[in-house]
Amino acid sequence: MGEAQSPVGSVDRALLILQEIGKHSRGVTLDELATRLGLPKSSLHRLLGALKHRGFAAQPESSGPYFLGTEMLATAFRFYETMDLRTIVHPLLLRLSEEFAETVHIATLDGGEVVYLDKVEAVRSITMTSVVGGRNAAHCTGVGKALLAWTYPTDEAVRAWAERYGPLASRTRATITNQAKLAAHLSQIRERGYSLDLEENEPGVRCVAAPIFMGKTVPVAAVSVTALKDRMPPARMEEVGRALRRAIAEQV
Repeated sequence: MGEAQSPVGSVDRALLILQEIGKHSRGVTLDELATRLGLPKSSLHRLLGALKHRGFAAQPESSGPYFLGTEMLATAFRFYETMDLRTIVHPLLLRLSEEFAETVHIATLDGGEVVYLDKVEAVRSITMTSVVGGRNAAHCTGVGKALLAWTYPTDEAVRAWAERYGPLASRTRATITNQAKLAAHLSQIRERGYSLDLEENEPGVRCVAAPIFMGKTVPVAAVSVTALKDRMPPARMEEVGRALRRAIAEQV
């Protein structure tokens, strides 16, 4: 399926230019941009002039390569420093809760624990330990494992984290309490793209979670869909995991 037609062509072309410049840390020339974007050099040059005027593109040397401008970077940093993650993601939680008819959370990582920023309960809600502002151990929750898997992407990093914040306490008989097993488990999560909580934090409760990156290399948060075991068999968990990743990519 092709991309929808942009309502404002010139704005769309300017955004495509910025996206392409952002791929080249050593800069990209006018000729290269014209070839890669399929745009006439004359119109490309005018758009680059406008972007340079506002500081979103830079050309340190006349006729030299183009780079992202300082205003582009400053705007992004200002956004990340002041953004209200809960406000941004809440519409996604509402959508997921309605789609799956289950309870949905968003949480961030704080040392060895996760902190719940928001929660949308389904009509058929269940009793859980999670509350907004509350905490749970990271190693035995869906959101926690989704955050750990990409924040600590190597076995050595996982072991260092576990040594700092351990021991890995057992919450149920299913909780992973061994460092090596946890590292292997997190590697599987990275391959799959989402995490599973198979009654590791609360008996009878299962969870599927996926990370939110917001343009960063490590996740800023993770979103989970939680349900009773009977409502979350393996096939359903796989379905929810794929849909969760897709929804995050589309909306956040």
